[in-house]
Amino acid sequence: MKTYESFEDIDRDLKQLSLERQIALEQLKGVKNDFEESLKPLSIVRTGFKFLSKYGTLLFIKKIFK
Repeated sequence: MKTYESFEDIDRDLKQLSLERQIALEQLKGVKNDFEESLKPLSIVRTGFKFLSKYGTLLFIKKIFK
């Protein structure tokens, strides 16, 4: 446990903890927005299209080299 010499030390630590808390909340908001974006139907379709195009390219290359 930390011992404090003055009220200024306490206030400084409380301000620092408050700022750290605010930063953590902003990061959490960013994660939430990214998660919501990944669940949108257009995003899911886009991801599926990317997968299918890569798979199709691999099949095409495989047929060329047979």
